[in-house]
Amino acid sequence: MPVHDWSCVDANLFHDFHQTWTIGIRNRLNGGLLPEGFSALVEQHAGGLVPDVIALQSTRLPPDDRFVGGSVVVDAPPSARLVRRAEQESSAVRANRIAIRHALGQVVSIIEIVSPGNKSSRSALRSFVEKTTEFLRQGIHVLVVDLFPPSVRDPQGIHKAIWDEIQEEPFTLPADKPLTLAAYVAGFPKTAYLDFVGVGDPLPDMPVYLKPDAFVRVPLEATYQDTWATCPAEMREWVDSGKPPPG
Repeated sequence: MPVHDWSCVDANLFHDFHQTWTIGIRNRLNGGLLPEGFSALVEQHAGGLVPDVIALQSTRLPPDDRFVGGSVVVDAPPSARLVRRAEQESSAVRANRIAIRHALGQVVSIIEIVSPGNKSSRSALRSFVEKTTEFLRQGIHVLVVDLFPPSVRDPQGIHKAIWDEIQEEPFTLPADKPLTLAAYVAGFPKTAYLDFVGVGDPLPDMPVYLKPDAFVRVPLEATYQDTWATCPAEMREWVDSGKPPPG
């Protein structure tokens, strides 16, 4: 199913879709994708920050810290349109990493689905970027899904805004693929695996990292389709038409 043009409809419609899609991703991760000792939760406060989905590593790990069960890929890099690695990180930043703790264990990764509010103002975008880079500095891997085109505040997309806080380098968003999917690895050096889509394209599965050398693929397209199928018929008509609902 192609990605819809959410930028042309009422933000409340995407909010409803966003909330349901988030639950769908959480359910897929907990339904067999994550290995033993890992779990996914929705909208948990983590040190004052509020991601959409967090992956937790239990304090009760399998013997020898091995992955048991799930669909973990170890060592092999994910397929991506672009790969970026930071080359100028200081060892001091690396050494000052602070782990966020949760009752079920340590937060190891998060998934963020960008909403219109994240780009609604300079301060809103700054808050999102700072939150994301703070997670990475704390050693927490991040997957960002942005189904909204660049704004005047992020003219080259959300990845450029985030990556400039880590390492400034030239980057041009593909003109025909303005929607960004970015998986960030909070290792040393930090690494970004990037893919881009346009309205009408299917979503690729993207990696969410559990460790710097191990990830699971998040079924973005399948969960998007499942979520869309459960939307009210009237809502689907409004989104397909590119118009806000009446009233």
